[in-house]
Amino acid sequence: MTEIREKLTSFYNNRWLVFVASMWVQSCSGIGYLWGSLSPVIKTNMGYNQRQIALLGVAKDLGDAIGFLGGSLCEVLPIWMVLFIGVVQNFVGYGLVWLIVIRALPNLPLWVLCILIFVGTNGETYFNTGALVSCVQNFPKSRGPIVGILKGFAGLSGAILTQIYAMINFRDQASLIFMVAVGPTIVITALMFIVRPVGGHRQIRSSDGTSFMITYSICLVLAAYMLALLILQDFVTLSQNLVTILTTFLIVLVLLPITIPVLLVFFSKPKPPVEERPLLDSEKQETSNSTQDGNEVIFSEVEDEKASDVDLLPSSERRKRIAHLQAKLFQAAAEGAVRVKRRKGPRRGEDFTLLQALVKADFWLIFISLVLASGSGLTVIDNLGQMCQSLGYTNTHIFVSMISIWNFLGRIAGGYFSENIIRYYAYPRPVAMAVVQIIMAIALFYYAMALPGAIYVVCVLIGLGYGAHWAIVPAAVSELFGLKSFGALYNFLTLASPAGSLIFSGVIASGIYDYEAKKQHTILVLGNAHVEEAKTLACHGSICYSLTCGIMTGLCAIAVVLSLIVVHRTKRVYAQLYGKPQS
Repeated sequence: MTEIREKLTSFYNNRWLVFVASMWVQSCSGIGYLWGSLSPVIKTNMGYNQRQIALLGVAKDLGDAIGFLGGSLCEVLPIWMVLFIGVVQNFVGYGLVWLIVIRALPNLPLWVLCILIFVGTNGETYFNTGALVSCVQNFPKSRGPIVGILKGFAGLSGAILTQIYAMINFRDQASLIFMVAVGPTIVITALMFIVRPVGGHRQIRSSDGTSFMITYSICLVLAAYMLALLILQDFVTLSQNLVTILTTFLIVLVLLPITIPVLLVFFSKPKPPVEERPLLDSEKQETSNSTQDGNEVIFSEVEDEKASDVDLLPSSERRKRIAHLQAKLFQAAAEGAVRVKRRKGPRRGEDFTLLQALVKADFWLIFISLVLASGSGLTVIDNLGQMCQSLGYTNTHIFVSMISIWNFLGRIAGGYFSENIIRYYAYPRPVAMAVVQIIMAIALFYYAMALPGAIYVVCVLIGLGYGAHWAIVPAAVSELFGLKSFGALYNFLTLASPAGSLIFSGVIASGIYDYEAKKQHTILVLGNAHVEEAKTLACHGSICYSLTCGIMTGLCAIAVVLSLIVVHRTKRVYAQLYGKPQS
C-alpha cells in the first residue's frame, strides 16, 4: 500500500504529467482562433456590417493579448488560482455573448459585446500563462520544444473544438458560442490543480529525448489525421455516426501523451535525481566579473580590452583568457590606473524585469517585428470567414480548421527547428523568425495577385508562419532576458498581434471591404431597379482583400529586416550561451 501511495505521489509530481496536462489546457484555450467561425454567426444574427465585426475582432485580439495581470499573478499566486480566474472570465464573457446572440437577452449596444468578448477571450491569457510558466520552469533546458508544443496545441484548439461541435451536431449555429463558453470551463477546472511548477529541473532522465520524440510523433499523427478528416468532410458527406466515430478517435489521440508519464512512473526503474540547471546558471560564472565584499563589480574595460575572437573560443579557453584579463585589471584598479564601474543592470542572457527589458533595443526590435508579421497573420485569421465567403465558399469551418492545423504544425516546427539552430550552430534563434516572415510575405503576395487556389495557400503558409512566431519568440525572449519575469515579458509581447490587427484589420481590411461592398451594391442597384437596399452589404471576389494582402506583404518584408538586425546584434550572446564557435 505504501509503495502504491509513493507511486501515485511521484506520478502527481512528475513534470511530464504537468506537461501533458498543460497540452490539454492549451487544446481548448485557443478560442480566438475560432473567430472565423464565430464572426459570420454574430454578423448574421446581429445584423452588423464588416466594420462592426472588425471592431469585435479587435476586442477579441486585445482580450487575447492583454495578460499583464495573469503574468504578474503567476509570481504571487498559485497557478491553480490563475487558471480559475481565466475559467470564470471565459464562462461569463462568452456565456453572455451567446445569450445575446440567441435573443435570450435584450439586443445590447455594440460596445457591450466588445467588452464581453474582451473579457471572455482574456481568460485565454491566464490559461496560456499558467501552462507556459509552469512548463518552462519544469523544463529550463528545452524551452523551444516546450513552447512550440504548448503553443501548438493552442493553435490546434480551433480545429479540435470545431470537430467536437460537428460531433455534437447542434441544430443552431450559435451553439458554437455556447460550446466555447462551457467546454474550456469543464476541462481546465478538472486540470487546474495539476498544472504547476514541480521542481522539474531536478527530474532529468536519459529517456527525456525519447519522450520528446514520442510527443512530436503524436503531434504529427494528430495533425495528419485532422487534415485527412478535413479533406474527407470537404469532399464527402459523412453520416453522423461516422463523424462521431472519427471525432472519438481524435479525442483518443489528444489523450495519448498521458502514456509518457504513466510509463516513466509505473513501468520504469527508479533513477537517482539529476538536477537540470537553467542555461544561465553556469554561464553567469563565465561571463560575470568578480565580486568584492559580496557586491558584484563590473569593469567596462573588460569588453574594451577583450580581443574580438575571445567569444569564439572554446568555453574553457575563454574562461582562462577572461580570468587573466580580469586579474590584470584588478591590479591596475588597485594602482588607480583604471576606473571601476559598478554594474547598472543585467546583461543580455541574464534575468531582466519587464522595465529593464523595455529600455533594450533588441526587445523593441522583436516587438515591432511581431507587430508587423503576427499582426498581418492575425488579420487573416480574423477575416478568414469573410475571405472564404467573398470567394464563394459556404463552409467556412473547413478553412478555419485548416488554418488551425497549420498553425499547430508551425508552432511545433518553429520550436523544433529553432532549437536545432541554437543547439548545433549556436546561431541566434530570431533567424528562424526572418525565415517564417518571408514565407508569410510569399503567401500574402500570392493572394494579392488573385492566383488560383489562393485561399488554400494562405491557410497553409499563414498558418505555418503565424504559428511559428509563437514558438520562436517566447523561447528567444527567455534566452535573452531570462526566466525570472518571463510571464510579464511574454504577456507584453502578446500585445503585438492586436496592435497590428487594430490597424490592419480594424482600419485597413474592414475599410477596403466595406468600400468594395458598397461599390458592388451600387453597380447592382443601377443595373437592376428591382434590387432592394440590403441591410448588411457583402463583398464578392478576391478584390475584397487583395489590396489588404498587398499592403501586408510589404509590412512582412519590413519585419524580415528587423529580425535580421536582431540576429546580427545577438550573435555573441548566443555564442556565449551555447558555447559554439561562429563560422
